Amino acid sequence: MPKLKTKSSLKKRFSRTGTGKIKFKPAGKRHGMSKRSNKFIRSTKRAAIMSPGDAALIDHMLPYNK
Repeated sequence: MPKLKTKSSLKKRFSRTGTGKIKFKPAGKRHGMSKRSNKFIRSTKRAAIMSPGDAALIDHMLPYNK
């Protein structure tokens, strides 16, 4: 069986936890913080765990990150 290619854009944006769930940084923190609420800024501060339905969509694009 040939080697599978990993999607390069996804390996920069997602990583796995020890239990195999997909971890990501929420969007919207690059610029324009003055127009965002303090609640939004706090909630996007740390990495989040992706829901199982969304994780299934990108799971096959990260074949060796299991």
